[in-house]
Amino acid sequence: MSPPPLVSAGELAARLGDPALRILDASWFLPAEGRSGHAEFEVERLPGAAFFDIDAISDAASHLPHMLPSPEAFGEAAADLGLAPEAEVVVYDSFGVRSAARAWWTLRVMGLEQVQVLDGGLRVWKAAGLPVETGAPTPPPRRSRTVRLDSSRLRDRREVAAALQSGSAQVVDARGAARFRGEAPEPRPGLRSGHMPGARNLPFDRLLSPDGRLKPPRELAEAFAEAGVDLARPVIATCGSGVTASVLALALEVLGAPAAVYDGSWAEWGLDGGGDLATGGP
Repeated sequence: MSPPPLVSAGELAARLGDPALRILDASWFLPAEGRSGHAEFEVERLPGAAFFDIDAISDAASHLPHMLPSPEAFGEAAADLGLAPEAEVVVYDSFGVRSAARAWWTLRVMGLEQVQVLDGGLRVWKAAGLPVETGAPTPPPRRSRTVRLDSSRLRDRREVAAALQSGSAQVVDARGAARFRGEAPEPRPGLRSGHMPGARNLPFDRLLSPDGRLKPPRELAEAFAEAGVDLARPVIATCGSGVTASVLALALEVLGAPAAVYDGSWAEWGLDGGGDLATGGP
């Protein structure tokens, strides 16, 4: 049985030293942000944490950013991170809840069930006065495991196009409203501006409190309702490259409405010939 998708700083602090616990720092930033998650991890991190590199733990053969790796490649990365079959994993990032959600989704797709996100991440942890580790990190002991792909959490371009045409699932875009409407350029060169016809827009930051934590469930449900999303129907989350779409998926998991993520997202759909395009809207 899977644990609740979120864990508070206090709850995690009480578990430090548990031999089954594995903490992963999944901090990641867009190139324009001028920050390095790995460099910041080496400066300070939660005690005993290892670094989950979203760009490195990906399909190196794909021209798209940080696409899911093969189960075999992920198994090797998981072994390097010390993720034994019995591991109870908590992922966090330094933003609050952003790229940690992508790591959570990746781990769930790859069949890990004991995975939680630290609500509010490093920001909330430090604000609570909880301990951080500095200096050179100690590599975790390598632990091999078998990977079992959970394809129910994953969608590709063909499946998204079919869902849009048939209405079998709601496609919800986590990008900012200006990008969704086609009024702002995409941060990655070579991509068209706009959105998938029929998609709904719910910028991921509308799901976050000022301190970086996810909003309470009632407010999450209200945000989805305001975006025209029916929680009783299937949802496919999308965004620029599959990172903030995972925040939507995490929030839906909190609400008991698990969603799939379109891994290629706009990085694939927005290419010339990638898929039908619309502009304007809410």
